[in-house]
Amino acid sequence: MHRNPLLKLLKDYSKQFPKELETTSNFIRFVESEPNCLQRDLKKGHVTASSWVLSSDSSEVLLTHHRKLKIWVQLGGHVDGQPEIHQAALREAKEESGISNIHPVTTGLFDLDIHSIPENPKEAAHLHYDTRFLLKAETSIFQISHESLDLAWVPLDHLEKFSQEPSILRMRDKQKALV
Repeated sequence: MHRNPLLKLLKDYSKQFPKELETTSNFIRFVESEPNCLQRDLKKGHVTASSWVLSSDSSEVLLTHHRKLKIWVQLGGHVDGQPEIHQAALREAKEESGISNIHPVTTGLFDLDIHSIPENPKEAAHLHYDTRFLLKAETSIFQISHESLDLAWVPLDHLEKFSQEPSILRMRDKQKALV
């Protein structure tokens, strides 16, 4: 079944981060109940893949000033049916940054988030069930894609200047705990 690799990642995540049981349980229920959860045309919501991309020395994270949402967030996007969610996250990170030498730091999920996307001219409001992976870039030279207003390497100690978003700050805290 195309959802089995994702369900395994989610169950492993629930063991690693038991304090996030409510989010993980809601995520698992959604994936188990929606056969088309990996397709962006599922109107009520769908799975997305994001990346917490660290600089080569792990002191900075690459954020995008999202063109549609007008906020600073991690790189990421739709999985477009790809069951290997980690590959979708890596693809999105490379596409959005123009950096080809990005690689995974860990093989499992780094973070999960369920958040709403507001209605826009192309689609109704819906949920993103966002899977997040920890990646590292070997270069700091990036290229801004059409999906971004800007990109920036943000020092982890100054993250609050770019975002007060709880999930962004949570990822920073998780990454610091790994060091």
